[in-house]
Amino acid sequence: MAQQHLESSGPLEGNDGHDVLGSYLRAQATEFLRSLRQHRESGAADGTADAARALRRAARRVSGTLHTFRPLLDAEWSDALRPELAWLSGTLAQEHAYGDRLARLSEALQRLTTTGPQTGARLPQQAPAANALTVGAAKAAALLDRQLTLARTRAHSTALQALGSSRFHAVADSVAVLASEVPLSGAETELKKLAAEAESRLGEAVSSLHHTGHPYNADADTPWHHVRLLLRLHRYAQEVAPERPPTDVRLTEAALALNTHRDAAEAAAAAAHAARTPRIAPATAYALGVLHADQRHQVEAARDTFRAAWQRQAVGTP
Repeated sequence: MAQQHLESSGPLEGNDGHDVLGSYLRAQATEFLRSLRQHRESGAADGTADAARALRRAARRVSGTLHTFRPLLDAEWSDALRPELAWLSGTLAQEHAYGDRLARLSEALQRLTTTGPQTGARLPQQAPAANALTVGAAKAAALLDRQLTLARTRAHSTALQALGSSRFHAVADSVAVLASEVPLSGAETELKKLAAEAESRLGEAVSSLHHTGHPYNADADTPWHHVRLLLRLHRYAQEVAPERPPTDVRLTEAALALNTHRDAAEAAAAAAHAARTPRIAPATAYALGVLHADQRHQVEAARDTFRAAWQRQAVGTP
């Protein structure tokens, strides 16, 4: 909706740029408020989940836009609202993330017991008997289900408390104001220039990904997670000041690869955490070790997918 409006906005300079930015932020603020109303009115779990996702999407877009185009906005207001939107989006995301993590690990265990580990996955040393993976997988699945379901339940309670808090109501009030009036600074910086700076930061971060460490070293994930954030900011900046078609397949593929990278890395961490549970059976620990190795292999595969997508983008860029 907002994209269709922006495509006909004309030159992105001077006051026209302010108008385009204001229109985009008002549209996202309106989507935030609409999603919030749907969340409050929805009685079905699926409807609530869909509304929460839409609420998070709008919050991320407003927060990202405030970050990228900060020079064009009232700095004090922007700096106060942005972290609050990040808090809200992160809080609402946890329940969904734990559910997805459990589903990912359960599916991986099922695959591993059916077809075996993928080629290239570094398995735990001193493997037990051949049936140990099958025996351990059932207990590993039960352990993961208990731990992640408990975490999801707690995240659900935290999200409900957040949505009923005075902190959230203050955020919603600020977004409601934003839906009608955007506090612009009056600066003459061009939208294109700020969007180009966001793209430049992304390019520099991607260049630094070379030789970041062994794929089984979780510390090496940090720069990849940072690139994922910068890519998101770049894509949001394109929505405001589009230089390419609204749907850039190459950037979409790169973003999906980084999402998979994040999911696999967090799933591997969950498997490793479960393996540290006191007094679990050796077969259970082995199955969790195989699961950890499998997810770290998925991390490396996602990195390869991202590199391929990024190279296609670089070749295709005018």
